[in-house]
Amino acid sequence: MAWNEPPSGNNDKDPWGNPKKGNDGPPDLDELFKKMDQTLKGLLGKGRGGNRGNGSGPGNGASGSFIFIGLLIAGVAIAAVNSVYTVDARERGVVLRLGKFNAVTEPGLQFKVPFVDTVEKVVVTDIREYSDKSRMLTKDQNIVEVSYNIQWQATDARNFALVVQNPDRVLEHASESALRNVVGGSLMREVMTSSRSRLANEMKLRLQSLLDDYGTGIVVSQVNFADVSPPLEVRPAYDDVIKAEADEQRFKNEAERYSNQIIPEARGLAQRQIEEANGYREQIIARAEGEATRFNRLYAEYVKAPEVTRQRLYLETISEIYANTNKILVDVSTGNNLMYLPLDQIKRAAAATIANNANDSMLTSGVTNLSSSEMSELTDGIIEEFRKRGLIRTGN
Repeated sequence: MAWNEPPSGNNDKDPWGNPKKGNDGPPDLDELFKKMDQTLKGLLGKGRGGNRGNGSGPGNGASGSFIFIGLLIAGVAIAAVNSVYTVDARERGVVLRLGKFNAVTEPGLQFKVPFVDTVEKVVVTDIREYSDKSRMLTKDQNIVEVSYNIQWQATDARNFALVVQNPDRVLEHASESALRNVVGGSLMREVMTSSRSRLANEMKLRLQSLLDDYGTGIVVSQVNFADVSPPLEVRPAYDDVIKAEADEQRFKNEAERYSNQIIPEARGLAQRQIEEANGYREQIIARAEGEATRFNRLYAEYVKAPEVTRQRLYLETISEIYANTNKILVDVSTGNNLMYLPLDQIKRAAAATIANNANDSMLTSGVTNLSSSEMSELTDGIIEEFRKRGLIRTGN
């Protein structure tokens, strides 16, 4: 019954069951404490098997006082224990006062208001890992299985403990969303080849953006694609595609290597021909200029002495002609022209020709396919016949 409720009927007792002394005024505190003391004495007497009457007797008041003091000391001890807590070096303490955020405590011995403050400890220095495997659809309508690993850290203890419920589960859903966004916007070749690291970095940035928007207090330190492969159902066909692409790349490399080899050679050959042409041109020009200069000087000498110069020119011309011929006509005293044949040179030339062209037809007297010995005998016979007729003489 509430204190502010008016009395009803003939209820003339207070909330403790004691008869009221009057209809107005608060209850008597002395009577209240006396009632509590009698209750404690009664409990003490029942526990010890003592007097069970009205609770009076020697020692009952002292025993009740001792119990009250003991309970008070126990309550103080419990309050003292609940007012102290320890935060580890790798943790941060999130203090809630009556369910509302109050402070974030650092590592060490900390104090709180007992039965009022609650502390939730969050590990903020450890690097945690989350791994999963998911099947995704790429931009070119191919299916790939991606195994990925995420390393993360809870850096903001307040957000990690209070903003979201079950932040680990939020990280799982956010990572799958980021992965689908990255893989779904890329070609299968990019996901499975050298672009894998770039896509992992893009996934990390998008995942961090999602976690920041949710206020999870999580920082992603690394994202790795452990394995990316096509499903088992289509793996043989995909292996054929990979092999064809490898062959294509190999043929391209061979073509580029051949191009890199033949183009410099062609350029070098062209440059050499240009240099030879330039050299030939310079040679012809220098020779022409030299002959022109020589002719001018010779003309000057010819003007001074025409006969001597003419004779000298004649002799030089004859010397050049006879130096390159194998037959010489000599004027003898009888007036007949005597033929001089350098037989030794003719024999050497004939032997070399026969050795190189043994199966070629011979133009003299219709004889074909002569051996070296037969040709030598024929030559010796012709020379001997010329000697008998006195038409030739042999020079050493």
